[in-house]
Amino acid sequence: MSRKGNCYDNAPMESFWGMLKNEQIHHCRYATRQAAIRDIAEYIEIFYNWQRKQARLDFLSPAAFER
Repeated sequence: MSRKGNCYDNAPMESFWGMLKNEQIHHCRYATRQAAIRDIAEYIEIFYNWQRKQARLDFLSPAAFER
């Protein structure tokens, strides 16, 4: 990473948060904070990490890439 204050430092996380908001959070209304935490954790652990197609993996899901 580059020095403090460089715009490239946060680019990967900004991209992730943008995808999370567009694909999951903006489409749901959560009754409680615990429901939101549970749903977002499930999205990250199950969908994003295993099923979502990733550009850096030639548009394969991580599970398909490992096979």
